[in-house]
Amino acid sequence: MTPTTFRRSFSALLLAASGAAAAAADDYDPLALARGNLKTRVGNVVTGVPPQCYTQTGVESNPCWVCHTRGRGDNRKDDHDLQAHYDFTATALTNHWGNLFRDRRAAMAAIPDGWMLEHLQQDNYTPLRLAMQKVAADFPGYRPDLDLTQGFDAEGFARDGSGWRAYRYKPFPGTFWPTNGSADAAFIRLPAAFRRDAAGRASSAVYKANLDILEAAIASPDRGRPLTLPAHFSGGAQGIAVRAWRYPEGTEFLHPVWYVDPGATASPALRMKELRHAIKTFDPTEQTLQMRYAEEAREQAIGEKPRYSGSALFGETNGWGWRYQGYIEDAQGRLRLQSNEEQLSCMGCHSGLGVTVDSSFSLPRKLPGAAGWGMQDLRRIPDAPQDGSHEPEYQRYLMRVRAGDEFRANTEMLARFFPRGLLDVAAVRRASKPGIAALISPSRARALALAKAYTVTVQEQSYTQGRDAVLEPVQNVHRQIANTDTPLKASSRVYQDGRLWLDWNAAVPH
Repeated sequence: MTPTTFRRSFSALLLAASGAAAAAADDYDPLALARGNLKTRVGNVVTGVPPQCYTQTGVESNPCWVCHTRGRGDNRKDDHDLQAHYDFTATALTNHWGNLFRDRRAAMAAIPDGWMLEHLQQDNYTPLRLAMQKVAADFPGYRPDLDLTQGFDAEGFARDGSGWRAYRYKPFPGTFWPTNGSADAAFIRLPAAFRRDAAGRASSAVYKANLDILEAAIASPDRGRPLTLPAHFSGGAQGIAVRAWRYPEGTEFLHPVWYVDPGATASPALRMKELRHAIKTFDPTEQTLQMRYAEEAREQAIGEKPRYSGSALFGETNGWGWRYQGYIEDAQGRLRLQSNEEQLSCMGCHSGLGVTVDSSFSLPRKLPGAAGWGMQDLRRIPDAPQDGSHEPEYQRYLMRVRAGDEFRANTEMLARFFPRGLLDVAAVRRASKPGIAALISPSRARALALAKAYTVTVQEQSYTQGRDAVLEPVQNVHRQIANTDTPLKASSRVYQDGRLWLDWNAAVPH
């Protein structure tokens, strides 16, 4: 299937499902649970510490290096030492992600294949969008406004006129690979001023120019020297300064997370797991940034948990100006606004990791230029090295982790690429050409099993215990941690070279 055929078929399936979706939109209130939980006490106060941080690395497996590294560009965070030493708050020393240890195999076996396959091809996004159109105007959060049924043009712009633009990016290594349970896409939108000319008229040319400027500011590696950028954005945004590795105020991201389609495992199913939204609500000054980094260092030194502001209805805001909010499936598979505790799980990864660029992950990894604008298509993305490396990124990840996921629980990746426990580099390189889809996609059987595993969590509504698709109880995970040196320190497998940025010029031609 060609990329164009894929885009058309996906939009056609959505359109066909939208008739039934319109009727179903009256049957539920997507905000009901969030409203009801506004005064509910948060159970896991360290939910910002993701399950992957509790991995038992041993002396050989290091999945930590991709997140915890020396900050570059405008990121002053240096947290590579977390590879060598555990530094959890007192509460976080206990692993609260109980779903990692539960055996769901009987519950998964009770889900018929036919039902699961049919369920995956039901559109649950359109009912959310229609239902949210009826929500009172005083709702302060993000109201889904992208009409996926209309699709995107050849340059990635949403045909519904919403201003969203799709872009292709290389998924962050590990958990975010389809072989570990999910397929996704990414969309960006700049404020209205960036989409108009100096006279205030809508201008696609100005919008494209401003997005190109932003791409250059965000996706260009620092390489130890200043970037050459225009002083200001164009058109109606000509009064807004361009700053390297910083997004302008009002920048939005939309991140849908789908199940993987067992019938086309490089592609998403129609059913959406989550819809994640981010908006930069304020742009910190240099003085504010310095104070925020100092405050974070103090919090870590005294063992105080990070603090965020917001609520389920409003979203949660970090100290760098970003507000995050998400929708997730209810027990019937309809998308609903997440509770406050559920939304807090976004904050750890987007608030102060050494590897991020202005709290973001995806745009710094965009396929450069015109080839990178459009719906996500892993078949068109090569295994480019990280900036400063001469080794394909995914190959390096597999070598350093000695597995296809942080928990070393992906038995399919182990069987494919680790015969006798050693990485088969030649097999990895064959699977990553011409693009990475074949390398990081599951088989049909695994995709179906992962869908069933996650569906059990959906039916239980146990997201606060973990939302990773786990096929059986995970073995390589700490239930309890002491703040001591890690085995990686003793084996000298601590790395300071993790980067979001990629060296596309060194990628194998695709």
